[in-house]
Amino acid sequence: MEPLFASTLVVALAEMGDKTQLLAILLASRFRRPWPIVAGILLATIANHALAAWAGVAVAGLLNGFWFRLAVALGFLAMAAWTLVPDKADDLTTKPGRGAFVTTLIAFFLVEIGDKTQVATVALGARYGSVALVAAGTTIGMMLANMPAVWLGERITRVVPLNIVRMVAAGLFAILGLVALIALFA
Repeated sequence: MEPLFASTLVVALAEMGDKTQLLAILLASRFRRPWPIVAGILLATIANHALAAWAGVAVAGLLNGFWFRLAVALGFLAMAAWTLVPDKADDLTTKPGRGAFVTTLIAFFLVEIGDKTQVATVALGARYGSVALVAAGTTIGMMLANMPAVWLGERITRVVPLNIVRMVAAGLFAILGLVALIALFA
């Protein structure tokens, strides 16, 4: 159960202020239809994070040596630094003429490619070796972070201190990286 809880916590915190959360706010403001947006986020995240967790598990199985475990640990530390860099809403675009569900599904899947939460999912898959628990945890974390954004829209950015959340998320990634380094050299 540790992979499920760790994955949920890591992604929920890392997602705060991330471009996909900003996308959820923009889509909610544009379409004003929360259920299709939530469904699109859920399905896009399941597909994207299952593939990412699978990639992490597959790579870990192929490279289960010292250097790979060191790369995973350093990857978590890099994620800590990356989390401190805020995303901008200007980077996000949506295609006109599509419904809320299809627009959300496509936009979330594509925007999540190479995003810090996807990279974290790969690293968590490599760390824990469980596609199902890591993908489920990261999906739950994504939904925990984005559902309030969908229902509260732009009002949430006035309530949540995103800089503090980014620092907490960065701290969590740093702790995971340090624990992995200590385990590697212990």
